[in-house]
This record gives sequence, structure tokens and C-alpha cells, in this order.
Amino acid sequence: MKVFFTICILLVTGICFPQTAGEGDDTCTVRNTAFQAGESLTYKVYYTLASVYVAAGEATFNTSLDHFNGKDVYHVIADGKSYPFYDKFFKVRDRYESYIDTATLQPYKFIRNVDEGGYKTYENVTFVKNTGTAVTSQGVYKVPSCIQDVLSAMFYVRNLDFSHFKPGDKVPFDMFLDRQVYHLYVRYLGKETIRTKYAKFKTIKFKPLLVKGTMFEGGEKMTVWVSDDPNHIALRVESPITVGSIKVDMSYYKNLRYPLSSLVDL
Repeated sequence: MKVFFTICILLVTGICFPQTAGEGDDTCTVRNTAFQAGESLTYKVYYTLASVYVAAGEATFNTSLDHFNGKDVYHVIADGKSYPFYDKFFKVRDRYESYIDTATLQPYKFIRNVDEGGYKTYENVTFVKNTGTAVTSQGVYKVPSCIQDVLSAMFYVRNLDFSHFKPGDKVPFDMFLDRQVYHLYVRYLGKETIRTKYAKFKTIKFKPLLVKGTMFEGGEKMTVWVSDDPNHIALRVESPITVGSIKVDMSYYKNLRYPLSSLVDL
């Protein structure tokens, strides 16, 4: 289930390839053209073993306008939970929050409260841009100027111009998680029409380099499909895990900035 939040690591987080570069050191600025406050997305998570799919849980993403240290921000909250039946096998109660500058799409604050199968962790990070540091309760850490957190990365990359990529291209990015900086990438695979449990869509396809975790192996094992329209929302994610595999499908959306024109057929 951490699956869908790891998706945020995934979603073509092309931090090093912004559409719009600013002046001086402000090279990470990207103008938001993909999403709006009030957007809500829900995903169903399916676990499979021996070709049998079981609805294991769901994840929701909600975006609102807020303020942080006098700046306008998008406040994104992502909640993930397993269903009562699946709780018996691997109980998940995750909550992620990110406060993202509306002008630059750079994160100011990241909160992660995770409970996955008995593994619990809490992370509260403040990114101080003028010192290039991430401040946590465990200490202060030096980070690159274009650093992203797990959740902000998803919204940052939704604003990339995918027409600049060719199949096989790697898109690098830096992410701060668990008091470490990870140098990751996403491999662009091209376009594909797929049918999810919701509908048939035109999509853009990627494979992210993942950090090894409690459920996932490292490497390019996960595949992600995002909508081939200006919204660039995730529609499907598939990945093997330690036992079996997981599939995540978008099941509900509200207040998208644009019509979901990638939808081909229900």
C-alpha cells in the first residue's frame, strides 16, 4: 500500500527538467498548469497472488489552498488505508502531507506518519530554501536546491512537457526521505492505451527507480501509467512486492483542472 505513496517517488519526477527556469539560483521554478485547489483523487489498491486479485485498500489525495510562513501554498494530504479484511494480513494507516509553494511548486514542509504492518515512523521536515537544508527533529541536513519530498514530487512532475522525452530517456531527480537524499530517476517508456478497472485511457508510461523498502524491491520493477492529457494524473500502477504483486487503479476524481480527455471508453 505504500505502493501509491511510492508512486510519488515515481511519477516522472523530472526535477532537473523544469518547463520554466527562473533567474539566478531559482532554477527549480515551474509554473502550475496541471492541477488546481479542490482536486480530489481516489485509488483502489489490489493485491494479487496466484492470479487472484483482492481489493486490499485505497488511497486518497486532496489538494487545497493554505498559507505557510506568510506564503501561499498548496496543502496536499494523502491518506492510505487497508480494508478491514486485509488488516488481518498487513494493516496500513498512512498519512502524508506537503505544503508546496504555489509560485514555484517547491515544498516548504513535509509530514509523514506511517503505520504499515507494524512498522511505524513519523517524519516532520521543514525545507529552508535560503540555506539549502532540511530541518527535522533528528537534525539539520544539507539538501540540493531542487529537492522534493515524496508527495510534492508528484505534483511538480505533472507540469512537465512530456513531448520532450523519447522512449528510454531517464529523467533524474533528488528526493529527501528518512533523513537521506536519494538520487533517483524515472525512465520514460512512451505512450500506450490501456484499460483499467475504471475505464479505457490513453496514457504515458514510465518505470521509476525505487528505493528498497518494507514491501518493494529496489530497481525498475514498478510501472506507472499517467493520463495523456494536461492533467497528467496517475491512472494505473503495477509492481511486484515481497510476496505477490500490487495493482493500483484510479477509481474516483473530482475538480480536475481540465476535462479528462484521455478517457477513451467507459
